[in-house]
Amino acid sequence: MLEGIVVRASGGFFAVRDDRGEVTLCRARGKLKKEKLAPLVGDRVSFSPREKVIEKIHPRRTCLLRPPVANVDQVVVVLSICNPPPDWFLATRLLVQVEQQGMEGIICITKIDLADAEMLAETRQVVKAFPYRHLFTAKGRENRELKAALKDRCSVFAGPSGVGKSTLLNSLQPDFDLETGEVSPRLGRGRHTTRAAMLLPLKEGGLVVDTPGFTRLWVEKLEAAELSALFPEMASLAGKCAFRNCTHRREPDCAVREAVAQEVVHPLRYQHYLLLYEELEEQEKKR
Repeated sequence: MLEGIVVRASGGFFAVRDDRGEVTLCRARGKLKKEKLAPLVGDRVSFSPREKVIEKIHPRRTCLLRPPVANVDQVVVVLSICNPPPDWFLATRLLVQVEQQGMEGIICITKIDLADAEMLAETRQVVKAFPYRHLFTAKGRENRELKAALKDRCSVFAGPSGVGKSTLLNSLQPDFDLETGEVSPRLGRGRHTTRAAMLLPLKEGGLVVDTPGFTRLWVEKLEAAELSALFPEMASLAGKCAFRNCTHRREPDCAVREAVAQEVVHPLRYQHYLLLYEELEEQEKKR
């Protein structure tokens, strides 16, 4: 029996890289299926190299549902400055899940070489609304700041198709040689070039997960009342509202709404909070 990490999962097969660097294509043992345990990319597992079967999935530190990956330290939310334009609401959705899992979040804006000065200034202003580290990248740049942020961490690159996740990974390490695609002029979004999640080792240390693009994300087991705790700028105001169970929507003497009025909490983030709160309320009514 050997131990290793799942580096790719597709069609019921799992590529497992052991501690010697050798990769074995495995299936999951039937007992795991009966227990409804499916290996995820990033899982630490015990497997039989002779039978090519995964016998055990080790406990997970973190677990994302979409993209389905485990043991992630941080999520790099990738948005392009144009073609397609940045989806800030999707960024908030992703970062809510980052907070729920206790991971770190980074926002990476790509394609800044395609933007004029006005577009760049506007994007810089909006991204400051998010209380997360943010980076700007362009095709052909060395992206040293991003490399430093990834070193010795397990990171997921997530975001909609067409923003340049695979192109960005190739720029970090050309031997990845990941397939890239153009944005569809008709649909205004990228074609999916990443078919399945893959765990890729970085020469400088660390691992990155390339994932299929997506435009929807939600989390399980989240109540509307818990949402404000997943917005760091609102969580810091906990206990300052007049009402202990304040939803920060209509209650008087609300510290969050006062912070929004003073732009301590950015109005865009507050708008996202309200929209997500309503979605969660609707989900709770249907249960």
